[in-house]
Amino acid sequence: MMTTSVRLLSDGIIKYDGGTMFGQVPKVQWEPLVPTDRKNRITLGLNCLLLQIGGKVVLVDSGTGTKELNGEKETYGLVPSKLLKGLRNLGLSPKDVDAVILTHLHFDHSGGCTRLDRIGNIVPTFPKARYFVQSQALSDATSPNERCNKMHREEDFSPIEEKGQLEIIDGDAELFPGLWVKLTNGHARGHQVVLFNHGGERIAYLGDLVPTHHHLNLGAISAFDAFPEETLEMKREFLNFAQKAGWLLIFSHGHDQKAGYLENWNGKTLLRPVEI
Repeated sequence: MMTTSVRLLSDGIIKYDGGTMFGQVPKVQWEPLVPTDRKNRITLGLNCLLLQIGGKVVLVDSGTGTKELNGEKETYGLVPSKLLKGLRNLGLSPKDVDAVILTHLHFDHSGGCTRLDRIGNIVPTFPKARYFVQSQALSDATSPNERCNKMHREEDFSPIEEKGQLEIIDGDAELFPGLWVKLTNGHARGHQVVLFNHGGERIAYLGDLVPTHHHLNLGAISAFDAFPEETLEMKREFLNFAQKAGWLLIFSHGHDQKAGYLENWNGKTLLRPVEI
């Protein structure tokens, strides 16, 4: 396990209102590109990144998980959680995970951090892992306002804190050799992206800064974003940097296209999709 590997795992799908996901972009512009169901919901992926670095197994985000405590399976079109099955297919168990890095604490990114045990207690899914989160993200999740309280669920992070597995960070930090987190805010206070630069590989897991390849459009910013102007400026800055430096972009909610490189074709910036 001393080799370095990068894999994309899926925890399934989630469905959100299309208008909410595209914010100020009119439906007439995005609907031809993204099909909706009869409830005007679009299908999004729940993509998690698995890194094996120098003998350490690092998971980035954890999907919605298996708890289904709030009866919202139908609301969000959730399917059974697939993350742990994906780990098993790689010969790994939850006990093999050394670290979980969370872009933020919205339930669709952190729900898989905890699970119900056999007697109904909520416990950390990855019992030996350190869970890394920005201090601002934890503060907002602990005391959410009326606008975002449905996106945070105390049961996703409190059991981790109680077990002493929660690692609080403030701002940009290198967590493992070549593995950085960069604070972006915008979507939520304490939102961070994860950057991996090792052996010629340059990979950026974008969280909800750019949730799908459709959100490469700078003006496409979801109504979930707490500070859309910050999102806009950070998107502009980061995507320009990623294109020039040749970073592979991974979209946390990508469904039909989950990753790709930004390239210039005849004066236009286009995405070259890849599979990982």
